[in-house]
Amino acid sequence: MGESGKYFLFLEINMISLIGTYECTLDSKGRMLLPSGVKKQIEGLLQEGFVLKRSVFQPCLELHPMCEWNQTMKKINKLNRFVKKNNDFIRQFTAGLKNVEIDNSGRLQVSKDLIQFARLEKNIVVAAAINVIEIWDKSLYENAVNINDKDFADLAEEVMGSISEDELS
Repeated sequence: MGESGKYFLFLEINMISLIGTYECTLDSKGRMLLPSGVKKQIEGLLQEGFVLKRSVFQPCLELHPMCEWNQTMKKINKLNRFVKKNNDFIRQFTAGLKNVEIDNSGRLQVSKDLIQFARLEKNIVVAAAINVIEIWDKSLYENAVNINDKDFADLAEEVMGSISEDELS
């Protein structure tokens, strides 16, 4: 394997893997104090900053570490901007993006437009979703994860069932 192959494998192995679900509050100024469990996991990423955006599929926000966001943008930048649906997708995907930092107190400022999009009230849930952190209104999050065991089993089989053992290891 050439040097570039080794470098690629190094990047694959060191992907971010965040875990945990935490409850916290949003103050009247749109600031939220990140839970200590989240702060510990992202300590090494604080210098790079983050991108806060609307989720594509759910009424929540996504906090992307800059290194993960850059990987996403590499894929987006491959789209041909002279194809209308690509242009429409890019516009919708990047609508409301905010470049954000976490202050020394561990607080994150959420803009009013994003608060409205995600229908955030005072009580919120911060849920690590592998390489991104989702920010939900607590009641919306509880509704989203409250599916019956059979429905989840069917979903798990459909999504993960066709993956070979080699791909899982």
